[in-house]
Amino acid sequence: MEMRRMSGGNLRAAGYDAREKRLVVELTAGTFAYGGVSPEVWRRFSTASSPWSFFRDNIDEEYAATRIR
Repeated sequence: MEMRRMSGGNLRAAGYDAREKRLVVELTAGTFAYGGVSPEVWRRFSTASSPWSFFRDNIDEEYAATRIR
């Protein structure tokens, strides 16, 4: 999975596996995987003018996270 550098808040990078609908987000506190994330949510997150706000409001609150690092 290719990780894309992102900035803002605690956000460092993110990557998405469309086949598995799995989002991986690297934060200052660690790296977390979110399952069941639609391609549309990834598209909106990866192109958001404020990715950190989008992550907090639409991903962190809506999907269960598993710490992977």
